[in-house]
Order: sequence, then C-alpha cells, then structure tokens
Amino acid sequence: MICSGSINYDIVVRPVEAPQWGTTTFVDTLNYLVGGNGANTSLALSTLGIPARLVGATGSDEPGRYLLDQLRRAGVDVSGVTRLDLPTSTTIVMINGEGNRKFLNRPGTSGAAFAAPVEFDGALISGMAHYHMASYFILPRLRKTACETLRRARAAGLTTSLDTTWDPLGEWMDALAPCLEHLDFLFMNEDEARMATGSVNPAVAAGGILARGTRAAVMKLGSRGCAIFTPGSETYVPAFETDCVDTTGAGDAFVAGFLAVLMRGGPLRTAAEVGNAAGALVVQKVGAVTGVLNFDETLAWMRRAAVRPLTHGGA
Repeated sequence: MICSGSINYDIVVRPVEAPQWGTTTFVDTLNYLVGGNGANTSLALSTLGIPARLVGATGSDEPGRYLLDQLRRAGVDVSGVTRLDLPTSTTIVMINGEGNRKFLNRPGTSGAAFAAPVEFDGALISGMAHYHMASYFILPRLRKTACETLRRARAAGLTTSLDTTWDPLGEWMDALAPCLEHLDFLFMNEDEARMATGSVNPAVAAGGILARGTRAAVMKLGSRGCAIFTPGSETYVPAFETDCVDTTGAGDAFVAGFLAVLMRGGPLRTAAEVGNAAGALVVQKVGAVTGVLNFDETLAWMRRAAVRPLTHGGA
C-alpha cells in the first residue's frame, strides 16, 4: 500500500497536568518516537503485515535520519520520502494522567511537503493496490494538490482512502469537497464529521459525504467504536474495553487495522473490528503506534478482550 502524509519527530512527555511557568516538574516518561499521520499509518500497516511505501518529506537533519532509520527497521519502504533543506517537523506531546494530549508543533518540513501532486509512476505503484492519504488538513500545501493526487491514483488503477485530521484553518467541507468523488473510503472522527457536515449524527454526516461520491464513510466514534456507511448500509461496531494511557496515534492505528483487513480481502465489518482492536492496543502504551501488534497477535488479543456495549450516539 502507498501511504502519504506527515512524518514527524515526536518528543513525548508524561504526565503533564497543569504546567506552571518558572517551576520544575518531574515526569515519568520522556521518549523520542516516530510520529505524524503518514509515518504512523505506514508503520502500523507494516507491523500488521501489509507492505507499506511511504510518501512524504523529512529534513536532512538528525531527527530526519532517525525517523527514516526507524521506519526502515519496521519494514516501511521510504524510497518515496524526500529530504528537504528544512528542519524536520517536530512535536512535543504532553500527556496528562487520563491520556489526553496537548501538542506543541514546529511544522518545518510539513509546511513545504506536497507542493505538487504525487506522480504515480511505475516505481511508486509497483506491487501496490491502494493509496491512502493521511494528514489532509494539517499539511497546508496538500490542500491544493490533494484532489489531483487522488484523481491520478484512481487513474493509475489504485483504490483510494483519506483520513482528514482536524482542520486548523476551519475550511472543512470547502476544502474537502473536491476530493470526495475520488475516494473509496473517507475516515473521520465525530468532531471532524460535525465540523465538515454540520451534523452530530454520524449517519446524517455520512449521508452528506456519500452524496458527493465517496464509496464508504467510516466514522471513528472513540470509546464507542466505529460505524461504516455505504449507500445501501450502515454498520455500527462496538469498541473493546481497554485502559487508556495515551490516545496519540489511535486514529492512525485504526485506519491501518481497517485497511490491513481490506488488503487481505476481508469484509468491512471485520475491517472495523480489527481497526478498533489496533486503536485499543495503541492507547495502552505511550507513543503513537508503540502498542501495535502483528496481525495474528491482534486477532489473538481480540479473542480475549471484552467488548463494550453497542451505542450509536448522535442526534
């Protein structure tokens, strides 16, 4: 699978409750980890046994070298990653005792990546069947090139998906709409769907997405699980019971688990169940995708894990 998106150097600090200027706070954890939606998703895919080829940008600095080394060690093909003469995008991730996060980000290479549409040449698409676009709203130049990139992916014979992330510019549907007709799957969480469509009801929000040409809308419902909407069906899949340490990367892991099943030819409901499991495993450990297991281990964990009661939510 080809995966594009942000590649980020994460400095993860936990716990941080209420920092006060002019004081010293002792913390239990300070880790240097792979981050960014593109890097997270491709690393999780590779761990789940799906060949992943990453497209994105890092700097020519030490954090950039570290990230590429870690991705290669995880089996990710980084031949599509460009090295820019800019500092690698870096985020300080502050996590409180409940697993909630605050990000301090220096965009660096993220501000310059994807200035032109991706070229799906023979080397990039060789052996690949699907293209996933991560980090749509947080890569400023991608907004102008995403639609053409997705059109080219489809023209190259690839199926497509997109994970929106939060839109810091507040453009939402104005920016997203041109992409929707070129998508097989759109991934959003409830807050993102509400902002893009104006509805707090996942089914209503998904209806607005499907009406614009997307084949399936997959809504991440947090602790309630997820829901899949197609023109002829809606399927709600409950979450697994889990203890939350750090929610960073849970959405990326969900997408990787979902797509890992589809790439194996599995049904949508199984894709949703494995996506929920991958997300649940990630939140149990500090770091974006530290908790991801291989595919067989994930299935074994699912057989042991308790499932939460199914609730739809929304109004």
